[in-house]
Amino acid sequence: MKKFIAVITGDVIGSRKAVSPEWLLALKAKLGQFGSAPKEWEIYRGDEFQLEVAHPAQALIKALQLKACIKKFQNLDVRMAIGIGEKAYEAEKVSESNGSAFSHSGTQFDQLKKQKVTLAIASNHQEFDTEINLMLKLALVTMDNWTQVSAEVAEIVFDNPDLLQDQIAKKLKIKQSAVSQRSRRAQLDLILEMVQHYQKRIMQLKPL
Repeated sequence: MKKFIAVITGDVIGSRKAVSPEWLLALKAKLGQFGSAPKEWEIYRGDEFQLEVAHPAQALIKALQLKACIKKFQNLDVRMAIGIGEKAYEAEKVSESNGSAFSHSGTQFDQLKKQKVTLAIASNHQEFDTEINLMLKLALVTMDNWTQVSAEVAEIVFDNPDLLQDQIAKKLKIKQSAVSQRSRRAQLDLILEMVQHYQKRIMQLKPL
């Protein structure tokens, strides 16, 4: 039986100008939290990656975790396409598996530069794609401009949604007021509302 999954295809913007390889270690660590390599994720060509997400409802928050992880590093960002669909063939490496989720992700990824966006979604459901991609475009106005400190807070919030602001403050060794300010600037409440809406809508989809 074919599985209904999500696939994230991405690359790191500005990686070739980065002096330190710390971003790569951070990316590997983050992907490692989501599954095992190379069956569920791979990094190739130095700064490109692919991640299989078993539950499509979790794909968007994982993409945002990756974005926050990379934006912690100066002058770096990440470009990603989320493909939602079936997994027709499972290989030992995620890059060798196939199905509509993989083709949607790859095709959408190739369109990102032309569309001038850093995050978009593609599935067999055009109405769903149009709705979510419009929300993402609006959210990216903020997310693409996260500062390093905003991204740092965003990553902790996305990784640990139940943490209180005073706990985040202790983790970062800053004042709670600073966490509140950075969260507001990063529009984290609105972005988390978008994630919840995405999760609600995707649960209504049926594989085509």
